[in-house]
Amino acid sequence: MAYRIDDKQAQTFGRVAVIYGGNSAERPVSLNSGQAVFKALKSAGVDAFLLDLYGPAGELNPVEQLQQEKIDSAFVILHGRIGEDGVIQGLLEMMQIPYTGSRVAASALGMDKLRSKQLFVGAGLPTPPFSVLRTENDLLTCAAELGFPLMIKPAHEGSSIGMHKVNDVSELSAAWEDACLYDQCVIAEKWITGAEFTVTILNNEALPAIRLETPHDFYDYDAKYAADDTRYLFDDTLSPQKEDELLRLSEQAFIAIGCKSWGRVDVMQNKEGEFYLLEVNTTPGMTDHSLVPMAAKQAGISFEQLVVEILIEAS
Repeated sequence: MAYRIDDKQAQTFGRVAVIYGGNSAERPVSLNSGQAVFKALKSAGVDAFLLDLYGPAGELNPVEQLQQEKIDSAFVILHGRIGEDGVIQGLLEMMQIPYTGSRVAASALGMDKLRSKQLFVGAGLPTPPFSVLRTENDLLTCAAELGFPLMIKPAHEGSSIGMHKVNDVSELSAAWEDACLYDQCVIAEKWITGAEFTVTILNNEALPAIRLETPHDFYDYDAKYAADDTRYLFDDTLSPQKEDELLRLSEQAFIAIGCKSWGRVDVMQNKEGEFYLLEVNTTPGMTDHSLVPMAAKQAGISFEQLVVEILIEAS
């Protein structure tokens, strides 16, 4: 039987804007996520509508768009800058519109890979060694300090946009230059060889961990959203003790960033079995390839239940 809320709860939610789209490099992903969330909310009985921030032509600014609509609460499913970095969250707070997900500061921190890692280090949580690449002069110094392979990342992008695995010094400059196209702040991170996991947090508690397998060098944009050969595994490769360690570490990272309600934590495990935090995603994807709905389903939570649970926490 399809999941439905009752009329009283629907009235409590009121008219819900599913804010999606935006103008970041992750706009295509957000458009897909927004459509999926909208359909699930409508199916559950929520009075939801789509609000494409900026719109395809960018004819209106976000303030005008929000002012033109009657909005009782907002389901924010923007990815990348303007939507996932605290900017839209601050605007919604100023307009006194309740919204889903993390608040301003946690959204900004979660979107900033450099400051997230600095915070992990300060909190005593494990994260791969890293270096900031401000100028081309930093490249060789970084290579000497961290060794190869390396992961090069724009500090403020998601969906693996602008990320490159670098195997030797001959590949370093090109990877850095490409990452600089997306961000003025670029970081290099020591490559961790081993299993990759992602852990969904819902209502501040970890759901079953997913182990990712891809024939790509890493879980890149294509592996996330297009490839059919990526494997998403709920299996017993971890002992109960190690699985509990992974879930608790993910919850600690979520709390350390100051996140609220829901999100996703990405973690690597090296060959010695040690876990390393990569990042916290405060507004993860909700497409048909996305990890949060998979983890929820494994926990017995339908997609409709998932979006309603997230909406309940809007404030």
